[in-house]
Amino acid sequence: MTASGAKALLLTDAQRLDWLRLIRSDNIGPRTFRGLINRFGGAAAALDALPGLIRDHAGARKIRMANIDDCRREIELTERAGARFVALGEPDYPAALRAIDSPPPLIAVKGRREVLARPMIAIVGSRNASAAGLTLTERLAHDFAAQNYVVVSGLARGIDQKAHRASLKTGTIAVLAGGLDKIYPGEHRGLAEEICEQGALISEMPFAWEPRGRDFPRRNRIVSGLALGTVVVEAARRSGSLITARFANEQGREVFAVPGSPLDPRAEGTNDLLRQGATFCTRADDVLEALGPLREMGIVASVEEGEPRKPPEEPLWDETDLFGSPDIPVTTAGLEFDEPASPQIAQGKAARASGDSGYSASLAIENLLGAAPVPIDDLVRASAAPVAEVQAAILDLELQGRIQRHGGGLISLIPGRE
Repeated sequence: MTASGAKALLLTDAQRLDWLRLIRSDNIGPRTFRGLINRFGGAAAALDALPGLIRDHAGARKIRMANIDDCRREIELTERAGARFVALGEPDYPAALRAIDSPPPLIAVKGRREVLARPMIAIVGSRNASAAGLTLTERLAHDFAAQNYVVVSGLARGIDQKAHRASLKTGTIAVLAGGLDKIYPGEHRGLAEEICEQGALISEMPFAWEPRGRDFPRRNRIVSGLALGTVVVEAARRSGSLITARFANEQGREVFAVPGSPLDPRAEGTNDLLRQGATFCTRADDVLEALGPLREMGIVASVEEGEPRKPPEEPLWDETDLFGSPDIPVTTAGLEFDEPASPQIAQGKAARASGDSGYSASLAIENLLGAAPVPIDDLVRASAAPVAEVQAAILDLELQGRIQRHGGGLISLIPGRE
């Protein structure tokens, strides 16, 4: 049996422990794992052969085999948390994810594993999202769910959070950058538990793993890899959402981008994607019409071996070269932690801490606005603030000359004031 997943398998408990021990060993990433399994026919045989391989490859990165007791403990903790490890090639392993380059050999799944068998669409975007972006995300997620698609995202603030919340009742999947016990950001622990009621959490990382910079691009390849298509709602030029879009493109999946005002920095990345050939998206039908034939025929694109790659920037894994160049997927790491808050947001937090609620409300509303006019009702929903507080904030911003009013109760930031 190979690790390619060409034939369905069901691991025994002993085999699952061996798989976990192999992938948790230092400098063993998905490609090295696959090479070892394919060469030796199983994880147990690969573990037995590793000491000799290490001696024969003095120039390779040092491999420290994972402690078997630590791996037993991780399985126990995972099961105690109501989750289960699913191996590449097992029936519950998502078919679309299995088709990507370097799929995770094991994923920990908490929640309803049956959602992994349904077709998926990824929605990603800015953490400092606008009210217009959040409103469109909610509509898209609702419409995708109505067509029995599972919405996939990364549990981040902003667009990710809205996409998950809008599809809670029909099932949504959150892919974690850390372990199942290290929800990031911390305030989304409650949302993570709600997701598990009808959907699922997925992680390839150790149970108590604190996410680091390059763990987020690793997560992004899974977000795009699970889905037939990825929708980017808002993204600045240097944004983790663009990494997800890049992975989707490399995986042969459809990439959709929502156009935005050239005056809004949150639209620079999505507008760039459109110039690069992404599909225009302003409504759910733009996505559903494009993905419909793929869904009906059960087509999932896979990455062909030997396809040309861009020059390395930073590897996603520390892979040991035991069988020639491992050709490790690469990307620039560190872009996936929360985007730095603007000075206005930082000032708003300070004002809130000091009890100056009017000042912080103005800053919160200003951050939700962009060049595109939005209804005041959308600002109320996006800010989760009382209507009177939002109205007072709008009046304050109007007196400062920061916003302009449009017909139909719409408002926007004055161009050049974002």
